[in-house]
Amino acid sequence: MQNRRDFIRNATAFSAMMAAAPSVLRAEGASRTFRIGIIGSGRRACAAFENMAEAAKKMGHSIKLVAAHDYFLEEAQRRCKQYGCDEKFAFGGGDGYKKLLEIPEIEIIITAAPPAFRPVHVAAAIQAGKHVFAEKPVAVDPQGVRSFLETAAAAKEKKLTLVTGTQRRHQGAYMRQALAFQKGQLGTIRGGTIYWCGGWGSVRPRKPGATNAQYMANNWMNWAEMSGDHIVEQHVHNIDVANWFIGRYPRTAVAVGARTRRHTGDQYDFFSTDFDYGEGLHIHSLCRQIPGCWDRVGELFSTELAEISGGGKAERYDGKAVEWEEVGNDGNPYVNEHAALLDSVINGKMLNQGESTAYATAAAIMGRLSAYTGQAVRMSDILTTKESAFYNMNFKPTPWDFEGAADVVLPEEEKAPRAGKG
Repeated sequence: MQNRRDFIRNATAFSAMMAAAPSVLRAEGASRTFRIGIIGSGRRACAAFENMAEAAKKMGHSIKLVAAHDYFLEEAQRRCKQYGCDEKFAFGGGDGYKKLLEIPEIEIIITAAPPAFRPVHVAAAIQAGKHVFAEKPVAVDPQGVRSFLETAAAAKEKKLTLVTGTQRRHQGAYMRQALAFQKGQLGTIRGGTIYWCGGWGSVRPRKPGATNAQYMANNWMNWAEMSGDHIVEQHVHNIDVANWFIGRYPRTAVAVGARTRRHTGDQYDFFSTDFDYGEGLHIHSLCRQIPGCWDRVGELFSTELAEISGGGKAERYDGKAVEWEEVGNDGNPYVNEHAALLDSVINGKMLNQGESTAYATAAAIMGRLSAYTGQAVRMSDILTTKESAFYNMNFKPTPWDFEGAADVVLPEEEKAPRAGKG
């Protein structure tokens, strides 16, 4: 596991590199067409493909869909029809992504299947020599995080670009704040609160005749085994901002949570987590998915100099205005992240966000495990300490169970409130 010094050095180098590059660069020389493959062809993959197409166009290039995969073949076929790809290159089933990765002309993979599959799909794509855009989170359990960290290291060795869907790292307002923190212009973070409070995601009832695997894959936002629970799938954005601005990841998480309203799947409705970053720094994390309640998505931090709203205002206690350094990257951050990926490929610059997003994912998993069990969970418990009970506290069914001919075993579906899963 990387130490604090390495974490800060890598975070600073990455931020400086991004700050030096504008969000959209005009092509120099001949334009090119990037050949794209999609693994997981739902709404998020569709949006990512269109964001990449917009980025490429602004840079004087273009993209072309070569092949698409989805657990449901008809979804992959729909995406091929939508984007002009021959439907013979639409692949379905749990292992159809392997056929897609055998196509040599594909340069870049977009992976947006349910998060449970992310470690497996990205590892296979990197092994096949493809550049990757991987949606967040990058895992749902300790085993998946450890696997993804190995894949991120392999991508560096192969000099392959690995960009993740943490778009705030490509958003000018956040980048300016990160740079100011790293240069000491905003002081040192002493505490803060991060939020993702809103309503439920998609709820999809079981279709007549659907297998357990089909039901879980279709209703993935409500199964912790598929999404990691919403603290992992959604709130990872805010945890990543905290790690980025602070310059290190939390050592320990202590959390509470419960299921009170849901009637499908097995996720919790809320988590309240104390993340201990060491050196006396605690960040409060609050995430909730209950309709009709007070909503907030964002981050608040306090230093000895100022109060800072993530991507928003920074108010100094002495009343002086904060002078930000220009870093570019204004405009749509969902387009900017793809511009950064394409620029990296064009110019042979290795861009790898795998490690930072893996640590944010790991922190979110710490919070979930603590809420499920009522115990304090350390980062070392899930990454390095094999003797810890949490090291092998991994979900079943596993991603590989969806690739076989046999149906998966459906976890217990909670239809009544309960306050513990331990």
